[in-house]
Amino acid sequence: MIKIGDILDGKLSMNASGSAYLVSTDLPKDIYIHKSNTNHALHLDSVKIEVIPGDGRSLEGKVIEIVERFRTEFVGMLQISDKHVFFIPDSNKLSVDFFVPKNKMMKATDGQKVIVRLVEWREGAKNPNGEVVRILGNAGEHETEIHSILEEYGLPYDFEEDVIAEADAISTEITQKEIDKRRDMRNVLTFTIDPADAKDFDDALSIEWIDGEIVVGIHIADVSHYLRPDTELDKEAYARGTSVYLVDRCVPMLPENLSNGLCSLRPNEDKLCFSTIFRINKQGKVVDEWFGKTVINSNHRFSYEEAQAIIEAASCKKDDLCNEEVIDKCGLKEKLTDESKWFEANALAESIKALDRYAKMMRKERFKQGSISLDKQEIKFKLDENNKPVGIIFKVGKDSNKLIEEFMLLANRHVAEFVNSKGLPMVNRAHEKPNEEKLERLKEFIKEFGYEIRTQNPTEITSTLNQLLLDVKGKAEANMVENLVVRTMQKATYTTKNPGHYGLGFENYAHFTSPIRRYPDVIVHRLLNRYLEEKTIPKLEKLEGRCLHLSEREKKAQKAERDSIKYMQCIYMAEHLGKVFKGVVSSIQDYGVFVEIPENGCEGMIRLSDINGDTWSADTNNYCIKGYNTGDKIRLGDEVHVIVSGVDIEKKNINLSLIRL
Repeated sequence: MIKIGDILDGKLSMNASGSAYLVSTDLPKDIYIHKSNTNHALHLDSVKIEVIPGDGRSLEGKVIEIVERFRTEFVGMLQISDKHVFFIPDSNKLSVDFFVPKNKMMKATDGQKVIVRLVEWREGAKNPNGEVVRILGNAGEHETEIHSILEEYGLPYDFEEDVIAEADAISTEITQKEIDKRRDMRNVLTFTIDPADAKDFDDALSIEWIDGEIVVGIHIADVSHYLRPDTELDKEAYARGTSVYLVDRCVPMLPENLSNGLCSLRPNEDKLCFSTIFRINKQGKVVDEWFGKTVINSNHRFSYEEAQAIIEAASCKKDDLCNEEVIDKCGLKEKLTDESKWFEANALAESIKALDRYAKMMRKERFKQGSISLDKQEIKFKLDENNKPVGIIFKVGKDSNKLIEEFMLLANRHVAEFVNSKGLPMVNRAHEKPNEEKLERLKEFIKEFGYEIRTQNPTEITSTLNQLLLDVKGKAEANMVENLVVRTMQKATYTTKNPGHYGLGFENYAHFTSPIRRYPDVIVHRLLNRYLEEKTIPKLEKLEGRCLHLSEREKKAQKAERDSIKYMQCIYMAEHLGKVFKGVVSSIQDYGVFVEIPENGCEGMIRLSDINGDTWSADTNNYCIKGYNTGDKIRLGDEVHVIVSGVDIEKKNINLSLIRL
């Protein structure tokens, strides 16, 4: 039990209002800290607090010591007047401005984005003192804002010269000596399926039929062959941990010479791979498997749209594939109109259709065994030549996307199973069971919409969650319910422990299939190769430390990706100021209501203090806000009408006003 006077340790999680919570896995619940009691602590600082009597709560906290600053450098904008210079942080988690002496500005000008270092925060002072350490550019300019997002999360954009030089020095030659060490699969029908605008192709599929059964090769670029441990190139890739996918660009984990060159499985080129090869019977069950190094030569590159056109074609007969509706869509036009290449085109089309059939069998079985069916709607921006968003497209995962997904899942699961079954150290992709308290809250909430889930045992949870997600498809509350289901889930992490992957319903799971863009996959390649060659076993403690680092890098990349989407949404909605939209309440916070606009996928906030006609308070436990005088409620999932009242591009906020009909 926590009692008044207790001294507790933890990290501070701050709100935009300046209040905070002490967060710690050792505590049964987070401890609220009023903004007047944060004592100069900032977001994610490690602190000690004293438990004090609450104002409207049984217990609150007061910071008594800042044990360690989480960070000392911040991204934001300078505001310069005749007398003072202030720095306004971009982050919503920092509610305090910094005072910057004029001799510590590095010649930055008013309205520029800069990085400021916290120098000191004197006791009793309202604002901390800071100094400019880097100028990013003029606020509002596209490149400045994108680089500000990357700097906010410590994500480097450019590679150092020595790293690029090291990458450029790698030989492009594939020697016969190297080929002789590998399984030669250059004569097996092989192809890639990727987004139409992809520049790197890190996975390919091959297909053969033997005695009526299918043999599928899942070929992954052999990045670890080129990325040698302890080189500057390897150190940089590990430090980055992952590629970062912003709305208008990819910030790669590896220099272009590797990611788009040596390790890109381009058609009609010999390429080195690390492969998993499965023999699969007519029921979609794996009856044999092989792991090892290979050399391949891809016959063709498909986009998802081209593969989808083949899947949807009536058959692979020439008349069907060559009809006008299909020929321009399936990516085989050159082969289909050349009689000598028709047989290769037919074989490729037959392969796509066959793999689609097997993928559907495996997918059906996966859901039967406990996978959660979360097909989250994604948005993609149409950008003009200046990277300004001029439209929003909703991305829909079709059969061609699911085909690739299913075979990548197959490879990832079997590699993890192979290593874990031997009791050897492994970098697992772990996903713990859902939070029980959140599940119960979800259960109670969806009752009011006429849905139910059962939570007596894991099998019931997964089957009823899947039925819920199926039932809400196409309904107004679909996105809201899907988001709530996601919030019940734990975050997936990298770890040497193996609790399994709850969301996929797998007892064993690892990331093996994307070493161009994820460093954990590079480690898994190295481990698997080590075990296949029966070399020494690595130390578990060092491996777990690497897992922690890579999980953190992934979180930062995801936050940057979300911020780039919010930034683009703000730019887009700035063109719609004063416009009325129909929206759905998507989240309830202490300070306001978030509303998602289904028409374009943008989300904005209505502050409680801005809702006229009553005094409103939030009841986050029951997903609603209440009017003090009228007793009116606005609940999660309610349909509302809103006006776009303002856009704050620096803070990446869309401000909405409620229309009371």
